[in-house]
Amino acid sequence: MPGTFDSSRTGVVPKVIAFAITALAVHANGACAETLSGVLAKAYQNNPQLNAQRAFVRQTGEQVNIALSGYQPKISATASGGPQYTDSKFRNVDTHQRDRLIGGSVGVTASQPLFDGFRTPNQVQAAEGNVAAAREVLRVMAQQVMVDAATAYMNVLRDTAVVQLQRYNVEMLEEQLRHTRQRLMVREVTTTDVSQTESRQAGARWQRLAAESALNASRAAYRRVIGEEQNEILAAPTTVDSMSPPNIEEAVAVALKANPSVLAAQLGIDVAGVQVKIAEGALYPTAKLDVSAQQSWGTVAQVDRQFSAGAFVTLSVPIYQGGAEYASIRQSKEVGGQKRFDLDGVRDQVRAGVVEAWGLVTATKGQITAAQAQTKAARDALNGVLQEARAGQRTTLDVLNAQQELVNAQVMLAGTQRDRVVTSYTLLSAVGRLEPEVLQLPVELADTK
Repeated sequence: MPGTFDSSRTGVVPKVIAFAITALAVHANGACAETLSGVLAKAYQNNPQLNAQRAFVRQTGEQVNIALSGYQPKISATASGGPQYTDSKFRNVDTHQRDRLIGGSVGVTASQPLFDGFRTPNQVQAAEGNVAAAREVLRVMAQQVMVDAATAYMNVLRDTAVVQLQRYNVEMLEEQLRHTRQRLMVREVTTTDVSQTESRQAGARWQRLAAESALNASRAAYRRVIGEEQNEILAAPTTVDSMSPPNIEEAVAVALKANPSVLAAQLGIDVAGVQVKIAEGALYPTAKLDVSAQQSWGTVAQVDRQFSAGAFVTLSVPIYQGGAEYASIRQSKEVGGQKRFDLDGVRDQVRAGVVEAWGLVTATKGQITAAQAQTKAARDALNGVLQEARAGQRTTLDVLNAQQELVNAQVMLAGTQRDRVVTSYTLLSAVGRLEPEVLQLPVELADTK
């Protein structure tokens, strides 16, 4: 009958559909391909943001050495020499004296702090706190980079599968269009069937181009995060659900204790408290020991050489400094209050992040099942439509619709598989456990000391 599709004459649709599904499965298996753990290791080692933060941690570590220098003496040496001319006229004496001397001197001075209002030990403690906080920030950044790396990996894997599906769909529709035009010549179908097939074939080309564009963007993001081009086939990874807490209550509890963002905020409060003590040190007296020695030659007329040495203890007691020290103390206390509010905000963000990630993981588990069932049902429906089309009970449009539904279901399944893996890594990061030691990555931990 006109408008029906006789698949028994071409055999095109069943063959191409089966080939598309097989190609997607082979790609997902990815034998001898790049693994996600290897990609995460590369990102951990090569990501420029992480390397910059590691340099910042080492830079912050030097603050400890700078603070420790407050315990040490300051020693300096001086030397001078050269000609000197003097012209002297003495009062009430008719004497005029002119001297030309060639002289010089060398000297050594040393200053040893004895007491500085406890500022040096407090500065050392504050510097150590800043280093610890910088390391926690590095952990935060490392976990985010690994989430980004897992996302980039799965985006490339998903978009590659989608491109393959869309290309196979275009090939099938092009073949189907050729046979439909041949059948039109013998009046087995109408021009409407040809137009419908042409419309679907043009739409499939558009979807293929869009999928290729998305794949190029995903590969660019992969290069930015991982640090190298994606040239090898990517193996299908597994989730990291087993590394996360078994329930949402425990996940929240662990995150509030172990998440590096919370630890960094807590360290910020500790450092702010030490800064108050440093500011209060301005109210205390200070004491230091100054020692000096100097040897000079020819610097004074009638004196061939001269040596002098001395040691002095200097005690300084602040009496009035214009109120600046009290303002500094109040300012430091306000910073401490601000840090406490920041900690509350960070805890709320961490709690919300865990709850959101847990919900996404739970949703994707159900979505995987639904997408697999949809794909199976769409495949069965297409097979049924093809059989009915052979009997003249289905039109070309029915076959086109069934084919498009199967492609859409497969694309949705690929996207859901991507979401399933990414959300499991996101949850592990929200808890604070997305670290090379937990993932057992083949990488040496970066030394930031």
